[in-house]
Amino acid sequence: MAYCLMPNHYHLFVRQNEGTSISRFIQTTFNAYTQGTNLITGHSGTLFQGRVKGRVITSEDYAVRLVRYIHYNPVAAGFVRRPEMWKYSDYLDWIGLRKGGISELALRDEFFKSPEDYRNTMDEYVLDKEIERDTEKA
Repeated sequence: MAYCLMPNHYHLFVRQNEGTSISRFIQTTFNAYTQGTNLITGHSGTLFQGRVKGRVITSEDYAVRLVRYIHYNPVAAGFVRRPEMWKYSDYLDWIGLRKGGISELALRDEFFKSPEDYRNTMDEYVLDKEIERDTEKA
């Protein structure tokens, strides 16, 4: 549904279909990724620290808030000033500037009128967060 890869962690919002296992998906995907990366770099061992933290999405409102949080993460961490500047997320897909191919945009299409509508929502969210930070500093 949405993702953001950060230097030391990642955020994945995935949907579990009937008869599938998110845990198995995560294990298989990241074991293969780790093995491939270790082969290329000549390293060994794990790439990510800690356990995967999963949450069950219990409402549509929470789903929308989660996507915004995921896309805002590189801004919050100080890596970029705007979400569209971070190429390691599907934000550009969500706002219609890239077709990455792995994002399912059904959630976006269900809750927002258009990619521009989501971008406007994120612009407001970023502005609110900036105001919040400035208020905390004062």
